Amino acid sequence: MINDFKKFLLQTNALALAIGVIIGGAVGKVVSSLVADVLMPVIGLAIPGGAWRETQIVLSSKPDGTVANAIKIGSFLGSTVDFVIIAFVVFLVTKSLLKPAPAAPGPATKECGQCGETVLAVAKKCKFCASAL
Repeated sequence: MINDFKKFLLQTNALALAIGVIIGGAVGKVVSSLVADVLMPVIGLAIPGGAWRETQIVLSSKPDGTVANAIKIGSFLGSTVDFVIIAFVVFLVTKSLLKPAPAAPGPATKECGQCGETVLAVAKKCKFCASAL
C-alpha cells in the first residue's frame, strides 16, 4: 500500500502540485501585503475622500435611521482594484522569473563539397546537385 502511494505521488506529480499550492499561498500573502500596505496608501492619496471603500448605496433603513440593507459599492470597487494590482504584480514577477525554454537544436548538418549547400549530416547524396557526400 505504501509503495502504491509513493508511485501515485511520483507518477501524477501530486507532490509537485502540493508544493506549488503551498508556495502559491505564500506568494499570495506577500503580494496581498504589497497591495494593502504599500500601493493602496499611495492610491488612497490620489482618490479624494480616504474612506472610499466604505461607500454604499442604501436600499432600506431601520426605524432608528441605521442602514438595514445596502449595496457596498466601495467594497466591491476596492476588491476589483486589489485584484487588478495583484494580477499585474504576479504578471511582472512571472515574466521576470520564467524565461522561455531555448529552442531545440535542429538536426545535424554538413556542407556539400561540390555545391556548398547545407544538407543533413546523415545524407549520402546532396539534394541540390546530386553528388555523393
